[in-house]
Order: sequence, then structure tokens, then C-alpha cells
Amino acid sequence: MKKLLIAAYLLFLNVVAFAYKADTLAIGNNQVTRLTNNYFYELEDITGRLSITDVIKSNSFHASNAPMPVLSFAKPATWLKFTLKNNDDEPYLFFSSGPAVIDTFDLYYIDKQDFKIHHLSINGQQDRLGSQSFTYIRCPIKQGESQTIYLHIKSKSFTIIPVSIYSESAFFKNRSTENIISGAFIGILVVSILYNLLLFSIIGDRSYLYYAFLIICMGSAQTLLRGYGNYFISNKALLNYYIIPAMRVFFGFTILLFASEFLQLKANLKKRYKYYRLLFAIYFVALLAILIGYTAFAYILISINLITVASTLLIIGFYLYKNGFKPAKLFMLGSGIFLVTTLLAVSRSNNLIPYNTFTANVTPLSLVIGIVVFSAALADKINFYRNETTGLQNFAISVARENERLTTQQNILLENKVKERTIELINANKDLSRIIDNLKNTQHQLIDTEKMASLGRLTAGVAHEINNPINFVSSNIMPLRLDFDELFTLIDKYENVVNQPHNAQLVQEANDYRQNLDPAFIKAEINTLLNGIEEGAKRTTEIVKSLFTFSSTDELVLKKLDINKAILANLLILRSTIPWYIQVKTILSDIEPLNCYAGKINQMFINLIANAIHAIKAKQKQEEETITIVTQDVKDYISIEITDTGTGMTDEVKERIFEPFFTTKNVGEGTGLGLSIVFGIIEKHNGSINVISSPGRGTTFIILLPKVKPLAA
Repeated sequence: MKKLLIAAYLLFLNVVAFAYKADTLAIGNNQVTRLTNNYFYELEDITGRLSITDVIKSNSFHASNAPMPVLSFAKPATWLKFTLKNNDDEPYLFFSSGPAVIDTFDLYYIDKQDFKIHHLSINGQQDRLGSQSFTYIRCPIKQGESQTIYLHIKSKSFTIIPVSIYSESAFFKNRSTENIISGAFIGILVVSILYNLLLFSIIGDRSYLYYAFLIICMGSAQTLLRGYGNYFISNKALLNYYIIPAMRVFFGFTILLFASEFLQLKANLKKRYKYYRLLFAIYFVALLAILIGYTAFAYILISINLITVASTLLIIGFYLYKNGFKPAKLFMLGSGIFLVTTLLAVSRSNNLIPYNTFTANVTPLSLVIGIVVFSAALADKINFYRNETTGLQNFAISVARENERLTTQQNILLENKVKERTIELINANKDLSRIIDNLKNTQHQLIDTEKMASLGRLTAGVAHEINNPINFVSSNIMPLRLDFDELFTLIDKYENVVNQPHNAQLVQEANDYRQNLDPAFIKAEINTLLNGIEEGAKRTTEIVKSLFTFSSTDELVLKKLDINKAILANLLILRSTIPWYIQVKTILSDIEPLNCYAGKINQMFINLIANAIHAIKAKQKQEEETITIVTQDVKDYISIEITDTGTGMTDEVKERIFEPFFTTKNVGEGTGLGLSIVFGIIEKHNGSINVISSPGRGTTFIILLPKVKPLAA
């Protein structure tokens, strides 16, 4: 009798709850239907504490204004009530929650035979079938019968819940199709990740590394969103509250890192780059919110920041492209796709646009398109830099050839003039010979003076570099001698005790001396002093090794020389002459040893680096000053670029810098032979030198030395 009363009461509640005349949802053979507000009534569960008994007794179910169930920050949980009829041949219907972050998805129904409340859950609680998927519920409903269903859905994410109901045949067909599409999607991601990592290992451009991480984070977020994370992580709270939102944050970090590296934002935006860092800060706030448990707030912050990031990157790409950075063209297209996708996803979650197959899968679809676009952008960037480098190299070679052609023409003109004036010169031959001899003597004296100046710089650098470690060694000798004297005194006292073991006074003196001496402290001090002496000796050895490169300055014998090591050795020698406000940067490529006159090449480096230091010192105001030395392997040549941020030169000065005795320095500061000697050394190696300079913007010397063995002098 009690069961009949309960059944009557439940039937009465069903009649009251469905007074709004919602349609009965009928599922036939091979059919799938999405649950919309035409079929269900809704009961908000703001506190999340309503039990199924409270829900069944409630008269507060009402029609929903939203086409599909929606959860928000103010409504984190809801109950849905609808009538479901099974017109399928099989006695089971399948429920799917779709691609959404759902904490709880519970299904309840009342058995019409025993009037018991049955509970099915995606989380695997109660009545869970062993073969049931992690993202589906299989509900038993006999063929041709109807059943009142109660769904309890809870999430901290502001999202639409696309609940779909399948017949058994439609379910397995959909699962098969979804697995194929997911497999293809994951395959594309894996191939793209491996491809970009391979390019990073070959080229070394960090854009490929950041792009691979971007694909990993975005692909992982989409894969987890579709329920595949449940196969590896059974803790639903850990997955939804921490891993999925954190993966979205990491996706934001990686796209910011990729954009910064790809567009070279530190160099291209300069002072404005600090505003770009604010985007990182917002993601850090979201990550902090996740860690302290404010997941709902973190989801909102992530959605807002995604739109901000997409819009910002689109504007930056347009700005850089307008200013001549051509690789930004395809990046703008990718950023535009990212922005449109983000707006569609946010609009769909806020119920501003219809939820359908396209809007539900717009994010993974755009990811595949984005992979293609950004991959094309990376390839275009490589071509851009390659063409730019090739153009500079061709320009330098053409300038060198033009200089050679002009030199040849000048030689021909000089020869003709010499022939025309031969008769005149014969008469003045004796006087001219005497004048030439005097000039040669003067030139040799000036060259010797220049060599002595270089030797002076070398001596000053060596004296400064060696003086420090030698002083350190000499300063350690005296305390070391005192420590040994104390130990020797202690040993003498112990020897006296050994010789007169019964003399109590000697034993007492030895013990008193030892206690005052503290041998452990002396031992530690001796080790410290010896380590200091050893370090000073090693430092001196390194300096002496650096001096070996100058042991054959005037030796005209071809030798193999490691250009990179020679540059570093010269910088070590000149280090004491470099002021604190000058930063020396070296970008040294892997180049093979050059067959050259090693001493001459080192003299060339000394002169060019010393000139760069002088040019920077000559500025009225020094700020962030740099000397940059770059070596490259350029086909048949080795390229050496020395760039300073000094005073620069006018076109008139550039035309004369290689003339003997021409100098812009004050009287007594230079002979005017430094660059003339450099030019002669490069000519001796069949190389070329080019100068790029303008007043106030510094100077760049570009030296090309052929890899083939130069002609002997």
C-alpha cells in the first residue's frame, strides 16, 4: 500500500512539472537528437546542494529561454527534466555531454516497476556499465516506453552544455566517425610537432620550438575537452579544475612566446615591448587563480585574454608589415583566423550564436588551418632572411669588384701618364730618387711608429692582465710562509718531546703552543692560499697562450688560423683598454681554419678593434655603447663584420680612410697608417673590405677573406 502511495505521489509531481506542455523527446532507429528547450524544463541549483528527492518534489521547474542548457558564473549547476520515449529496436539510449568542461553529469530516473530511483553518471558512480565510455551514459528504456529523466549538470566554466541523445546504432556510428576524425586530428598535430622540432634542431630558430609547444598545448586542450583525458586521469576535479584550465593558460603563454620570437618584437617594438609583457601578466593572474581554487574566475579571465591577445597580435602584425617587415603578412592572416575563432567560440559559449556542428568544432578546425598558415609564415620568414642576406652579400661582392675595376682603371691612367712624362722624369731622376728614398725612410719610420703604438696597446693590456694574478700570487706568499713557520715551530717542539719524553715541561710547552696555534685553521688557510696561487698561475698561463698569436707578426709564412680564436685572443689583450660602458658582443659562426699570414691577420684585428674603441670614446656622450663582431661562412669567403656605435664618418671621410697618413684624430693621437696597413693586409690575402658608416650612427667594416690559398708575397 505504501509503494502505491509513493507511486501516486510521484505521478502527481510529474503531471504538475509538465504543465508547461514540453514535447516528448522520441528517439527512433539510427537517430540522434540534441536536447533543446522544446523538450526540457529547468531548475537552477545555485548552491549545488539539491538532492534528487528535493528535485522530484520541487514545483519550481520552468521553461528555459536559452535554446540549450547554459551554465554561468552565477549558475554553476542546473537540473533538467524531460520525457524520453524509446522508439528504437534496442532497449538502451545513450546520453552524451559533448565537448565541454563538465564537473558533474548525473542521470536519474524512476523505475516503473519497483519505483526505485536509479542513478547513472559519467563519473562512474552507481549503475555504471563496464563497457560504458567515459563521456557517455547508457540508459535502459524499453522499446516503445516513455521515461521521465532528471539530469544534474555542474561546471565552473561559463559554457553551453550540448546534451545529445542517441539510439544504439547511431551511437556506435557516431563513435566510429568521431574516433576516425580524432585520430586524423591527433595525427596532424603529431606530424606538425615533430616537423617543427626537426626544423628547430636543424635551423636553431626558437620560433619552431615555441610553435611546437603551441600546437602541443592547443591540441592537448582540445583533446581533454572532448573527454579523452578521462582515459588517463580518473580524478575529474583534478582534470577540470586544474589541468584543462592550466593547459589553456599554457597555450596563451606559448602563442605569446611564438609571436614575440617570430616577429622579433623586442627589436621591432623596442620600448613598446614592455606593454606586450602585460599580456603575460594577465595569464599569470589566471594561473594563480587556478592554483588557489578560483577556477570559475580563471575561465572568465582566460576567455577575455584570448580575445585581447588575438586582437593585439593582429594589430602588431599589421603595424610591422606596414613598416616593412614582410614575414608579418602571413602572421596577420593566422592572427585573424585566431581572432575570428576566439570570437565565435566565446559567442557560442555565451549563447550569442547558434550551437551547431560548425560552431562546436570551429576551434579544432581553425587549429588545423592555423597550422598550415603559420607553417607557411615560418617558411616565408626563412626566405625573407635568406634573400636579405644574399642581397647584402651580393652587394658587398659587387662593391668589392667595382673597387677592383676602379683600381685597375686608375692603374691604366697612371701608366699612361707615366709614359707621357717619362722624358721629363729622366731629367729629374736623381732628385726624385733622393726624395723617394727620403719618403721611404719616413714611411718605414711611421710604419714602425704604428707598430710601436700597437705594441704599446699590447704591452699595456698584457701588463694589466698579468699584474692582477701575479699580485694575487705574491700577496699569498707571506701569509703562507708565516703559516709554515708556525707549523715548523710546532714540529720542532714535538721533536724535543720525542727526544726527552720524560720532560714534563717540554710536553706542556708543546701542548700549549698547539692549542694557541689552531692547526685546523692553519690547514684551511694554507689550502685557501695554495688555491689562490694555483688560480693566479692558471690565469697567467691563459694570458701567455693568447700572446702566442703575436709571436709571428712579421713572419710571411702561410699558416692555418682559427679566426674565431684569434678574435677572442685579441679581445683578451685589448680588454684593459675597453671602457666599462662599452659592451663587446661576438657572434661567431662555425668556420673552418683559414690559410693565411697569421700575424698580419692579428695586426688587422688589433687596428680595427682599437679604431672602434677610439670612435666610441670620441663621442661627446656615451650611453649603451657596443662593439659587435660577427663571423660567417659565405660560400668561397669568410666574412668578418666589426660594428661600433661610435661617431661614424661622412662620405668624404670614407673615401679617404685607406689613404696613407690620412687621419681624423688629433695631433699626436695617430699616424694615419692604421687603416692603410689593414687595407694592405687584406690585399695581400686577395680579400676585400667594405665600410658602411654615417655620422652619429656608428661604423661597420665588412672584410671578405677567400678560403683558397692566397698568392705568396
